[in-house]
Amino acid sequence: MANTGTQRDQAIDLLQAKGIARLSEFTDAGITAATVGRMVRAGEVNRLARGLYQLPDAPLDANHSLAEAAKRVPRGVVCLVSALAYHDLTDQLPRAVWMAIGTSDWMPKEGRPAMRIVRFTDALLTDDVLTVPIENVPVKVFGVAKTIADCFRHRRKVGQTVALEGLQEALRQRKASPAEIARHAERGGVATVVRPYLEALTANA
Repeated sequence: MANTGTQRDQAIDLLQAKGIARLSEFTDAGITAATVGRMVRAGEVNRLARGLYQLPDAPLDANHSLAEAAKRVPRGVVCLVSALAYHDLTDQLPRAVWMAIGTSDWMPKEGRPAMRIVRFTDALLTDDVLTVPIENVPVKVFGVAKTIADCFRHRRKVGQTVALEGLQEALRQRKASPAEIARHAERGGVATVVRPYLEALTANA
C-alpha cells in the first residue's frame, strides 16, 4: 500500500484491501493505535473483537466468522464441522468456528468469534489445504475428502452422525470420490473405521 495521504486515509485503504485487519497490520503500515481508536469512536471503523477491525459498510459474507477466525489465528485451518458447513455438507450451524492448529502453536485466548481449537500434527495440518477469499481475507480450509476423514478421526468430538452425514453428502453431491476419501482416511489412521461406511454407501452406485 502506498504511503500517501493521512493516516485515516491509509487506514481506510488498508481495510478496503484486506477486508478485516489486525491492529498489528495498521502499525506495520505506520498507522497508530490512537488513529484507529479515534476512527472507531467516530464510527468510521468497526471493532469486531480485540485487535480486529473492519469498515462499517463492508459487505458481510455468509462465512464472515471464518474470516474473523482466520485473522485471529493466521496459521489455523478451518476444520471439522465448520469445514463441512463451508462445503455445504451438513445442516449443522456450529456455534463456534472449528480451527486446526499445530501441536506446539499458540492457543488463542477466548474472544470473538468463539472457536473450538483442535491440534493436528504438522503432516495432517498441511495436507489438502485450500485457501479461499472471504471478504478479501485469505482463509485456509481443509478440502472435502480430508474433512470427512478428520470428522471420523475426531468423531468423539463432533459426533459419529455428523461424520456420517458429511460422508453421505460428499458422495451424493460428488464433491469427493470414494478413492479420495479412502486415501485421506488411510493417512489419518481411520481407514478401518471409514471403509465399511464407504462400501455400504457405494455398493449400489
